[in-house]
Amino acid sequence: MAELFVAKATQMKDGDRRIVRGERGEIGVFHQGGAFHAYSNTCLHSGGPVCEGLLMPLVVDVIAEDKTYQGQIFNEDEMHFVCPWHGWEYDMKTGVCIGDRKQKLRKYEVVQRGDDVFVIV
Repeated sequence: MAELFVAKATQMKDGDRRIVRGERGEIGVFHQGGAFHAYSNTCLHSGGPVCEGLLMPLVVDVIAEDKTYQGQIFNEDEMHFVCPWHGWEYDMKTGVCIGDRKQKLRKYEVVQRGDDVFVIV
């Protein structure tokens, strides 16, 4: 298996991302919550650059005990990234598509050796 150099770990703050190019195409590498996550940069919907879109926490509907809608809040414990072409949304930790949980992006292993971050391809 080959390794692609991503960046020095000290160069990637929490919330940062890098796009690297491998033989099979682009890979998006995220640094979120102290962990690294890497996915194919091809949206399952129309092939858009999914890893280049907006990062946002899970949006949660708040429903009162009497079943009335109280609005929405963000759950910062579950971060998502959103394809900039058509808004398909994916879970940062798993790559699962939020709109259709049967689909998920190709995930890549990320390793850190010293201060260097690599994706295994």
